[in-house]
Amino acid sequence: MATLGDVAARAGVSISAVSRVLSDAPSARVSEATRERIVQAAKDLHYRPNFAGRALKSARTHVVGLVVPDLTNALFTELMHGAEDESAARGYTLLLGRADDVRPEGEMIARLIGEGRVDGMVIQVGDGVAPAGMGDLLASGAPIVLINSTYPGHVGSVALDDRTGARIATQHLIDLGHERIAFANGLPRSFTAKRRRVGYKEALVEAGLPVRQDYETRVGYTADNGRTALRRLMEREPRPTGIVVANVNAAIGLLAAARADGIRVPEDLSVATVHDSWTAENTWPPLTAVKMQFYDMGRAAVRSVVRRIETGEMADEMITDPAPELIVRESTAPPLRPSEN
Repeated sequence: MATLGDVAARAGVSISAVSRVLSDAPSARVSEATRERIVQAAKDLHYRPNFAGRALKSARTHVVGLVVPDLTNALFTELMHGAEDESAARGYTLLLGRADDVRPEGEMIARLIGEGRVDGMVIQVGDGVAPAGMGDLLASGAPIVLINSTYPGHVGSVALDDRTGARIATQHLIDLGHERIAFANGLPRSFTAKRRRVGYKEALVEAGLPVRQDYETRVGYTADNGRTALRRLMEREPRPTGIVVANVNAAIGLLAAARADGIRVPEDLSVATVHDSWTAENTWPPLTAVKMQFYDMGRAAVRSVVRRIETGEMADEMITDPAPELIVRESTAPPLRPSEN
């Protein structure tokens, strides 16, 4: 097995320089050419860091925990892939957990950090989880990054541009000629639902369209919530001709309810959703969706928590590059003219 000394000899530099470069230490002040030479030498020799020795020296495990509401949710697949790729690039192992098993207000997360099993945590709380339970944990000063949520006084969150995502979806329906556009939103206390609501309203106001309170539901992001939203909204008079759904899982439920109730999509009702996933393109009809940057958010969250672990620095970040992207599919079309109904 190759050692740091072997890599140093091959690259023609000191062992300390190799150690600093391969551990991505802030003190590694070497030229880009030297850095590339060290990295290439390590690759050529198939060098692998001694993680056990590194942990003993730094009192770190080089393990980061990622907690999401549901490991089977298609929306979190890209997030987890991004987090895994960034962890591997920085020499960390990613430990995955489900929020139902590792509750923010429970003891498990505190034990994982307090007993030195992980160096830091990236946490996405569920839409229905009150943030109050996070207080004691965040007050401990542990390296914790929140995904798509905030807590008063806590610096260290990574969020998607939800406002722009909802605005794009709404604008798409406006551009098709819809004037009666409803909004199937998440729960009132949800951080993401509040931001998506702003984007929806902004698009309507700028187009000179009314913002009707009875054209909005705020019941949640699950498929069952989507079914409930559809049936409430289609009781309104006049019926909306388009609905923006704040979450793709809810949109799938809404679409299923429309089919069960004999509502034709997109002839009677156009449906556009925030978030894209493999499930969105495999519904019938396939859902028009705004693709958000889950992979990039996963990478950014791990990058942020590692920076806190290694330097103590922490900042809030919004993922705006690449921008949310509209994927037009068969669930949206211009509204029917009266003679076509």
